[in-house]
Amino acid sequence: MGKWAIVYSSVTGNTKKIAEAMAEAVGEDCDLFRVQDAPEDVSGYDVVLLGYWLRLGAPDPLMLTYLPKVHGTRVCFFQTHGTAPTSEHAITSFARAGYRLGEGCEILGTFGCRGKIREEMLARRKNAAPDDPHGGEKSKERWRLASTHPDAGDEADAKAFIAAMRRKLAYKEKYLAARAAKQAALRQAHDRD
Repeated sequence: MGKWAIVYSSVTGNTKKIAEAMAEAVGEDCDLFRVQDAPEDVSGYDVVLLGYWLRLGAPDPLMLTYLPKVHGTRVCFFQTHGTAPTSEHAITSFARAGYRLGEGCEILGTFGCRGKIREEMLARRKNAAPDDPHGGEKSKERWRLASTHPDAGDEADAKAFIAAMRRKLAYKEKYLAARAAKQAALRQAHDRD
């Protein structure tokens, strides 16, 4: 299904770990780049996966700078964060990534998983007031859950995500080919009349 690129930003290694699992699933038709080393022109790729960690409910600063450079291609987002993948925080951050993306992109899918939080960040947050969104007992439980991720299950889920995106692309290509054939047949019938 053509060439894929995976571009990721990682500080603690969480997002890198998921990027590497995805690259393994894609196989030899994949180029893996740290965002700092990523090409500005991705037109040679059929699919570009963009991975990042969250900061202030959005992709990290390096990825925020890179996103507008990606245009005219199929994109998947993947992210790691210290909260549940189905949380409002996680879902909203995908929307913020899409908002920053360059023109003419088609977003194929999204993948998110927990990732351990840096020790320096946890040290600052331990003294947060209970009414602070990053303080209190709920946050401590969230940090505990995040501390063991990404794990082997997350890596397996990342690989399964690649398989799902391949299926999605195959179905889409099949649908578009059938639609084009139907339109061609209608034009032929119209031309005969």
